[in-house]
Amino acid sequence: MSAAHPGTAMVMAAGLGTRMLPLTKDRPKPLVEVAGQTLLDHVLDQLRAAGVGRIVVNVHYLADQVEAHLAKHAADFDVRISDERGLLRDTGGGLVQAKDLIADDPFYCINADNWWTDAGGNALLRLAEAWDDARMDVLMLLVPTSRAGNTQGTGDFDLDADGRISREGPKRPRPYVWTGIQLLARRVIADPPEAVFSTNVFWDRAIAQGRCFGLVHHGQWFDVGYPAAIAMTEAALARG
Repeated sequence: MSAAHPGTAMVMAAGLGTRMLPLTKDRPKPLVEVAGQTLLDHVLDQLRAAGVGRIVVNVHYLADQVEAHLAKHAADFDVRISDERGLLRDTGGGLVQAKDLIADDPFYCINADNWWTDAGGNALLRLAEAWDDARMDVLMLLVPTSRAGNTQGTGDFDLDADGRISREGPKRPRPYVWTGIQLLARRVIADPPEAVFSTNVFWDRAIAQGRCFGLVHHGQWFDVGYPAAIAMTEAALARG
């Protein structure tokens, strides 16, 4: 195993936030607040604690608001903007456009619509410690479906004893949910099928090659993608 020391994170902040309407009618989803803190600031706090110094943030919907908010963090981060105002590229296309701004290999890639707490160590540092470049192209932070707060799905992946991720076979409930947090090797950002596409394309390639792994999160995790999830998350956090 060869632990990584990622200094760069890609923060996915360009989505339209349609699931979060009406709260996103006049503000982007990353600036929606939970327990008095924006979703984006929560992610940045976690990245700061993990020693990340550069953040690449893609923007599209109400991009000026996101950029103005990020300017407040200029003392803590080298902020680079990947501008998708002209074309919203989805997650895979967003990575392709931002690739030249990503300085580290591997790098964190985090969605700005989830909330997590740590237990048993900082989750981002645990990912870095578990990284094995000889075997991995993708390392996702996963949470058991039974502990996935506010999730509206039935799980995303299976995980074998060696930590490899799969999702083959008929559609059925899966035991693990992806948290929106991952480590990626820059080499996975290759051969895009089109300008707009999902990161699922890169994941499927890595799964087929046996190079997509998962690490189970020990703390709390919440999907905060829709309005009702805010109060549910705040109540769960208050309960500790």
